[in-house]
Amino acid sequence: MSRLNGKIAIITGGASGMGAEMARLFKANGATVIAADINEHNLEKIAALEHIHTKKLDVSSDENWATMVQEVKDEFGRIDILVNNAGISSEKALDQITQEDWLLLSKINSFGTFLGIKHVGNVMKEQQKGSIVNISSYTALIGMGNNAYSASKGAVRATSRAAAAELAPYQVRVNAIFPGTIETPMTDGLKEAKEALQMLVKATPMQRLGQPEEVANAALFLASDEASYIAGAELVIDGGYSAR
Repeated sequence: MSRLNGKIAIITGGASGMGAEMARLFKANGATVIAADINEHNLEKIAALEHIHTKKLDVSSDENWATMVQEVKDEFGRIDILVNNAGISSEKALDQITQEDWLLLSKINSFGTFLGIKHVGNVMKEQQKGSIVNISSYTALIGMGNNAYSASKGAVRATSRAAAAELAPYQVRVNAIFPGTIETPMTDGLKEAKEALQMLVKATPMQRLGQPEEVANAALFLASDEASYIAGAELVIDGGYSAR
């Protein structure tokens, strides 16, 4: 069964990690996928290996978003799905965070998500249909440290709820996913800090880290018509960590 048959999907941060897994899964389920990423090497790699359409995108640039969305609309005629997945991380302690750190994380993680909703949302409003899936983090839900990162992902949560209420009358669904610690290139540093990794796994009720495909499967469901009456939902994928 092709759950996204005929749909046009943009996935930001789509050239590596969770985004690349989503791109592969969405394509396997019938979607035409545009992986949007700032890393040109990774874009070339996923285009060659997976035959996925690619666009270079700085998610923090209003101009970049406007250009890309127009190009996708001109080429494919519509945009059915947007996954705002692109993001960066930081584990700096409270007393180490600088203004530059805070602003950079906010610029990429929260403002980048807002711009995606703004530009793609306008296309979907005209279509009177669409699905936007925003990737937040379980750190937005619990006291986890990582202050600047948590704040940026908390903004994604608030923006998702506000956009869900505003766009739902146009049959545009906005939902958010809250991954826990997922094994991706962004979390590779944990493998070096073995003690910290063991503590994290021990504190997780399922006693393991998450896999990219587990987040991709959730994004697939929310993007599909199977979730046609779901808007403003918050789906936590953290092995039970935030439920303790």
